[in-house]
Amino acid sequence: MSRHYVFGGLLVLLTQGLLCSSSASSQTDQFTGVIVTPIEVAPNVFYDDWRGGNIGVSVGRDGLLIVDDQFAPLASRIASALEPLADPSFDPAVRYVINTHYHVDHTGSNAFFAERGATIIAHDNVRVRLLGNDSASRASLPVVTHSNGLSIYLNDEELMLIALAGHTDGDSAVWFKKANVLHTGDLLFNGLFPYIDLEGGGSVDDYLASQAELLEWVDDDTQLIPGHGPLATGEDLRAMHTMIRVISQSVRDAVAAGETLETIIARGVDPVYKILAWSFISESRWLEIL
Repeated sequence: MSRHYVFGGLLVLLTQGLLCSSSASSQTDQFTGVIVTPIEVAPNVFYDDWRGGNIGVSVGRDGLLIVDDQFAPLASRIASALEPLADPSFDPAVRYVINTHYHVDHTGSNAFFAERGATIIAHDNVRVRLLGNDSASRASLPVVTHSNGLSIYLNDEELMLIALAGHTDGDSAVWFKKANVLHTGDLLFNGLFPYIDLEGGGSVDDYLASQAELLEWVDDDTQLIPGHGPLATGEDLRAMHTMIRVISQSVRDAVAAGETLETIIARGVDPVYKILAWSFISESRWLEIL
């Protein structure tokens, strides 16, 4: 029998350096006291408190597969949390790690799991981005990559990797077909202004296009695991997609009218959207990205 799990990560640690660097070892003290605890939210699907950097897990006779693996200092705690989930009559090892993109809050524990036998799988550009970072170890690199998606058949489940872009130039979403669960990676920050990594090949237009494609995959019963934020539904994704489209268009119109960034920031966003600001993407930073 197969099971699927989701773990939550840390929101308070999402500074630009942690999101975009390849190592967070110097931040170890900030992880003191972090506990990784899965909570069931649907049959065979589990989720921790909304904190960010969410991890999905497939458990069964074929071993464990995880989607994203957070920061390096949390690797051993993630592994410890996985142990009681594995059926002792089946293979308890993490055999595969899928990275939804290259940011360190999603790839930081790659080396830990790879050195223990896991195969790292990601979009082609995740490997390219990590190779371009001198502090990324060889063990952290994906060894199986794709550019047009692929399927993994494991634990009586078909996991479909969907090749996308927008958050970076190498995003993947992961659909657990039988469970009807979609891990969006950072193409969904549920209830938050999203981070779009312009230096990492992301773009607002591609982000919107990828969200529109993901909306084609979901139905009323689909559970969405966002890259950051609480477990979501298709309606949550649609609401965030609408927010980005509306504010983006207002910024485009203002720029076309000759307004400066300072004027746009001073006016701000529609009051209904102000609640989406957070420590890493404030209202002003979101408008600057747009």
